[in-house]
This record gives sequence, C-alpha cells and structure tokens, in this order.
Amino acid sequence: MPRPAAGLTAREQDVLGLVAEGLSNTEIAERLHIGITTVKTHITSLMAKTESPNRVRLALFAHGG
Repeated sequence: MPRPAAGLTAREQDVLGLVAEGLSNTEIAERLHIGITTVKTHITSLMAKTESPNRVRLALFAHGG
C-alpha cells in the first residue's frame, strides 16, 4: 500500500498504488475505468510531484523507499 503523500489527489494515490503493484498503464486504465492517456497524465504528474525520474523510482517512493 502506498504511503499517502501531501499534494497528491485521491486518483493520483490510486494510480501510485497500482504502479507500486507493478501494473502496466493498460492494466491501470482497465482497473480504474479510465483512458490510457489519463493514466499517462497521472503518472507524469506523480513523477513531477515526487521528483521521481522514472517509473521504478516512483514505485520505490510508493513503498516508502
């Protein structure tokens, strides 16, 4: 379960949790019933807000590392 981060929307926290589980963008879109472009937008925003240079670091952030 991802740690809550100040400044993240509820949907961004949902996406972050699924990134941490290792789901692909397509799988995240299907799970949350949103478009793939929306998932990409959330991930881009998450990377900026968490200062994560890539998806792996974003997943590590979600796990508290």
